Amino acid sequence: MTKKLVYLTTFPEILESYFRYSLPGKAVDRGLIEPKFINIRDYTKDKHRTTDDTPFGGGPGMVMKLEPIISALKDNNLVNSQSSLVLLPSPKGKVLNQKLVHYLSSFQQLVFLCGHYEGIDDRIIEYVDMPISIGNYILGGGEISSVVITDAVVRLIDGVLNNDQSHVDESFENDNLLEQPNYTRPAEFNDFSVPEVLTSGHHKNIENWRRTENLRWTLLLKPELINRKSLSSEDLKRLREIKVTMNNWLDTLLRKR
Repeated sequence: MTKKLVYLTTFPEILESYFRYSLPGKAVDRGLIEPKFINIRDYTKDKHRTTDDTPFGGGPGMVMKLEPIISALKDNNLVNSQSSLVLLPSPKGKVLNQKLVHYLSSFQQLVFLCGHYEGIDDRIIEYVDMPISIGNYILGGGEISSVVITDAVVRLIDGVLNNDQSHVDESFENDNLLEQPNYTRPAEFNDFSVPEVLTSGHHKNIENWRRTENLRWTLLLKPELINRKSLSSEDLKRLREIKVTMNNWLDTLLRKR
């Protein structure tokens, strides 16, 4: 079934270009996704097609008006739909992670409200199912955030990837651990070589190496992701060995100074 992606925006051209290339472009061609771009300016009532105004109480910047956005939602039957989820990219939202991406991918239709300037009049929250943040920083508008969320969701749709199992071993999918390093031909390049185990053809050793690297890189870069309760006794043994190796490496490095 085709997944519908709807964007309310004042800059539809930013979003349209995303769906012309690579995986999203192929997904559109295959009928797996159907993007729709609604220009909020088309629902304004003044000759200047005004979508923003000064904030009550004063202060810098402009705030996007409620009326054209709500009119766009209602005229396109995007309010109170059980198969649809209305999303608002916002610093105040739930931070996006892979678990949330899987949840979003379960809906037949996602609706994105793309704010600009100082954001949308806060009363819009009555029409929003979920505010979402892509991180603790500020962007110029909601279009880029919407593309990030869309890209994460689209690749989970059956048929988008050439191999539907491609995402299974990626970062945050495999027990929430980071993905192991990946290599391709040639095996030797200048002074750099692919780890010998990967060219050995010994599948059990390769599987063990990959799992160890999952744990190693997660411990090194994002230790907060490691949930010991979800790890096997073999994983815990790997972790202890990794810590010993890292401590020995640090000791050697400090002695050289």
